[in-house]
Amino acid sequence: MPPFYELQLILFSSVCLVWLLFDRQLSGKRPSEHSAPAITMARLAKQYLIVYAIVMGADWLQGPYVYSLYREQYAFPERLVAVLFVIGFLSAGLTAPLVGAWADQHGRKRLCLVFCVTYTLACACILVPYLPILLFGRLLGGISTSILYSAFESWLISASTSLGLPQSDLSTILGRATLVNGFVAAGAGVFSNQLVGYTGSFASPFMASGMLLMLAWVVIRGLWKENYGGSDSSKATVSQDTFQLKRLSQAWKIVMSDPNLLVLGLTQTCFEGSMYLFVFLWVPSLQESAASSTLPLGYIFSSFMIAMMLGSLLYTTIVSYNASHGGDDALSLHAKLSSLVCAVSALTFAIAVSNHDEHVRFWAFCAFEACVGMYYPVQGMLRGSLISNEHRATLSSLFRVPLNIFVVVSLLTGVSSARYTVLTTSACMLGFSSLMTGAVIVRRLGAPPGPSLLPREA
Repeated sequence: MPPFYELQLILFSSVCLVWLLFDRQLSGKRPSEHSAPAITMARLAKQYLIVYAIVMGADWLQGPYVYSLYREQYAFPERLVAVLFVIGFLSAGLTAPLVGAWADQHGRKRLCLVFCVTYTLACACILVPYLPILLFGRLLGGISTSILYSAFESWLISASTSLGLPQSDLSTILGRATLVNGFVAAGAGVFSNQLVGYTGSFASPFMASGMLLMLAWVVIRGLWKENYGGSDSSKATVSQDTFQLKRLSQAWKIVMSDPNLLVLGLTQTCFEGSMYLFVFLWVPSLQESAASSTLPLGYIFSSFMIAMMLGSLLYTTIVSYNASHGGDDALSLHAKLSSLVCAVSALTFAIAVSNHDEHVRFWAFCAFEACVGMYYPVQGMLRGSLISNEHRATLSSLFRVPLNIFVVVSLLTGVSSARYTVLTTSACMLGFSSLMTGAVIVRRLGAPPGPSLLPREA
């Protein structure tokens, strides 16, 4: 019989495969569409998902071994490891508003190409166990993360809007993206585990990641067309304000005047902040309660990613069922799902804190990853519907400022030694976010449309 974690990976993969086959059978029974909008949607999905798979593969290759590289191979004390993580998040937090404004102003494609360069350099820096170079690599990694989680999605939403695609098509692409992300991440976890076993070095996945990023640069340059913020997507108004203070001021006023956007930002801060802390916490949390001194981190990571795929499949199933049975409108449904995802995530962290059994913690963490699989398409749809195109990347990046502050403060408390406090705090914040989403966005969307809802186009 396979060891526990290998068995869980096999079981999760089997469930995912059966679900995919079942979903494919249902899709085959629906009338096929060969209309121009359907062909246009398929073409856009292909352009986006190819790039998305490559860049997320590059990111996930590093996922299981960032902590282990610093802590075990380079033998840095845990406090110094926390400082390195803090530098990355500080860099991401400080540059996030500028990255969003530059993407809207100078082009989302251009910023995505910059991402490929900066993240490749970050991978190169992490191979050198010299503290100043590692710190510089973390700075580049923070900038790259800000681009990854704002410019790519903004490019997709703007491209779908300019093509006149309905929200249902955008929802489909976002759902597929999360599913592809799960496939890629699961494969990356297994591949990185084998790569580390073959080379005997935690640094080898980072070299493979750099190669993928160079490939991504070539593919983006060849497949994507440029788009910008503003009503005229074919031209960019190059501002003389290098630090985009006027644009950021406008974006801040928009957020402060709309309770929906405030809650949207709160959800992003609470959920993604908890997710980033989880990256730092899951290894020591499982090691603490593990019966074995050596855990197969790559297989565990792949199990998490399969769980994320299951969450994505659940999302697409719910959306399809709602559409076919005439349920809630798309925006109300996604607001309710956002509230539900935060509530379940809070519960998973509460279980991990209260139960010290290794297997229970593993399953709780898998349930959280399933919530991650639902969160990204849900949040992407809400951002696409509630934020105007002119400031889309700017606002998406602006939301990342409190997110990174939350993560930095948590890391500075000594996350590993205070992991129960951090997990408890995350659970409380996720619960609060769930309540606020239900009380503000869900309730307001149930009322007659008002002027506070921003249109998708400026």
